[in-house]
Amino acid sequence: MNLVEAVTHVKEKSKKRRFTQTYELIINLKKDYDLKKAENRVVDYFELPHGRGKKVKICAIVAQELEKPASRVFDYVILRDKLPEIAGNKRLAKKIAKSYYIFVAQALVMPDIGKYLGKYLGPRDKMPNPKYGMIVPNNALEEQLRSTYDRLQKLVRVSIKNHLTFGVPIGTEEMDPKLVAENAREFLNWLFNRIPGGRQSIDSVYLKLTMSNSIRII
Repeated sequence: MNLVEAVTHVKEKSKKRRFTQTYELIINLKKDYDLKKAENRVVDYFELPHGRGKKVKICAIVAQELEKPASRVFDYVILRDKLPEIAGNKRLAKKIAKSYYIFVAQALVMPDIGKYLGKYLGPRDKMPNPKYGMIVPNNALEEQLRSTYDRLQKLVRVSIKNHLTFGVPIGTEEMDPKLVAENAREFLNWLFNRIPGGRQSIDSVYLKLTMSNSIRII
């Protein structure tokens, strides 16, 4: 069956739940894919063309001058002056690092983030990265922050470091199956070009909803 049929089939065979389920691709790399080699370890983001169908929580870390506009846009805002206090509370720092999918930083605050939160965000691959537009100008306007927030909502993180199996969300059951299928297709095409060995490095790919059985698509 093609991808649209696979998406539809998974939904039809899944029991109705009291929440909106997420479609997920489960990718299994081949057993000889050597994660001990640095070049085989991948941490990257992919922008789903049609978004993921539900919002993720994004935290902004800024100085005083961006507090008000950032507070109107982001799900949570941390002021630079509060970073030492947060870093001194290990439980709070871990909770914050876990609670937000993406962290955005005002450019001038980046050195402080590395100093105070680096050991909490780094291992989770959540340090703000300019490559993905996670660092905003010091004089950013509210509309710039809103544009950043909306674009980052489409990102999914790929982390291949310790395990040969990983999952990636590609949409929800409320989305048009054609859009979910296109998200899946575009992601896989990107992945084939992103990892060493390309498609030959992949053993199998499965599609599932949060609480459904999976079906093999590759």
